[in-house]
Amino acid sequence: MFSGLTIIGTMLSTAVGAVLLALFAWIVGKAIVGWLMKKIEKASALSKLDDTARSFALNAIKTLLYMLVVISVISILGIPMASVIAVLASAGVAVGMAMQGSLSNLAGGIMLMIFHPYKVGDYIVAAGEEGIVKDVALFYTTLLTLDNRKVIIPNGSLMNSNIQNYSAEELRRVDLSFGAAKSEDLDQIQGILLDVMKKNELVLDDPAPFASISGGTNEAMQFTARAWCKGENYWDVYFSLTQEITRALGAAGIKAPAVRILSDK
Repeated sequence: MFSGLTIIGTMLSTAVGAVLLALFAWIVGKAIVGWLMKKIEKASALSKLDDTARSFALNAIKTLLYMLVVISVISILGIPMASVIAVLASAGVAVGMAMQGSLSNLAGGIMLMIFHPYKVGDYIVAAGEEGIVKDVALFYTTLLTLDNRKVIIPNGSLMNSNIQNYSAEELRRVDLSFGAAKSEDLDQIQGILLDVMKKNELVLDDPAPFASISGGTNEAMQFTARAWCKGENYWDVYFSLTQEITRALGAAGIKAPAVRILSDK
């Protein structure tokens, strides 16, 4: 009887010791991962990458390091890795079915890194959302909207949707439409539009500003004004031209000057 109790006590002592050692290993491993991630973040190799690739690489490295810690904890607990692999293999189909969305997002994140349709800091419209790209992780992309909302979009959804990147090119074109009564002088209105655009310091000379009649009805004429500017100046040019042209048409006595937005962004 005493021999049996001794064996049970020894087994319990061994099990408790293994659990405590595994817990210690997890705490130490987590601390080491945190320390390594700080060192890796400062590594010169990563500093050469753009913000998007750097964020993606750091997420991948962090995931890999935590996987190593988990494997170490399992080994300390005395669980044979062969048994663990067998259990994972048998549950692989069920896990795969349950994680279809996550795997799709992971695959989407990898494809985003390969094709690079946008980077951190770009303004994009995709998957029914729009905003400035703040972070590209393994599974999700985070956007910050113009009204300061954070939007988190699964990478799988992004790879399966159209992506409009408004920051991809250095220059952007501002398109505006103005209306005037049919009785007004066509050449005078066209001259006013061109004059205002040429005087705006943010409007580029090349490509040159454009203004012309573009449609109308029996009662009104519609004019289109187009001006090129640097991407970062788009909204400044958009609003300043809208205000300046409307004011200039009014000052010239043009009847019923009206503004309608043609451009979405």
